[in-house]
Amino acid sequence: MAHLFDEFSQKSMNLRNRVIMAPMCMYSAAKDGVPHDWHFVHLGSRAVGGVSLVITEATSVEALGRISEGDLGLWNDEQEAAFKKIAEFVHKHGAAFGIQIAHAGRKAWSGAKAYGPTKPVGPSAVAYADDWCTPEELDLAGIERIVDGFRATAKRAAEIGCDMVELHAAHGYLLHQFLSPISNKRTDEYGGSLANRA
Repeated sequence: MAHLFDEFSQKSMNLRNRVIMAPMCMYSAAKDGVPHDWHFVHLGSRAVGGVSLVITEATSVEALGRISEGDLGLWNDEQEAAFKKIAEFVHKHGAAFGIQIAHAGRKAWSGAKAYGPTKPVGPSAVAYADDWCTPEELDLAGIERIVDGFRATAKRAAEIGCDMVELHAAHGYLLHQFLSPISNKRTDEYGGSLANRA
């Protein structure tokens, strides 16, 4: 606690203190994943309040990968423009701006839960729970599509002025699903050993 308000540097990112707003799923985006005034106030007010780094909630790399209909996305120009406005405000008030990028995989808002895509995707055709639909197992082209989505979203994050990007690889979402032998039953180069699953 003695150094909580001391400056801190990590590579090229200089923070005014060590108070960071961690990503928190707020499920408040419009159906198109575009941040709006609610996000501007929620994220911007933390910068005004003195937080040194504001990190957005899990932001999907494609429409199919959202946890809920209210999740943010950063896969198109409209979303990018809205995020840029927030990033500029956060920077203007002395804080760094970061984004957590994600794909929900088999835990995406599913048709079995009465809304969302008819078929989520995952490393294997293993449902998250009994009352969830079984995801479509990603083929190699599907994996490459999602890798490209992460790449494109990270590029958009850089273009709006994000100071850091965090890959969401926990909480049972897609990257975690590949790591786990419970949800990853593949026998190709993305399955089997921990090294392959990773």
